[in-house]
Amino acid sequence: MGKIKTHKGMKKVLNVRKSGTITIGHPGTRHNTGSKSASFNRKGRKKSVLSKADQNRFKNII
Repeated sequence: MGKIKTHKGMKKVLNVRKSGTITIGHPGTRHNTGSKSASFNRKGRKKSVLSKADQNRFKNII
């Protein structure tokens, strides 16, 4: 049986930490941020941790 290839779109979006947890950026922070509140923009700079269920779904393709 062949190897499972890395999904390149997921690789660009998700980061795997040394502990094995997977982080992802917050949505809504790419453009039109001038009309959004400052607190929304500040919170968007931080990474979000994927839930355990989503980590299990994406474990094999990253």
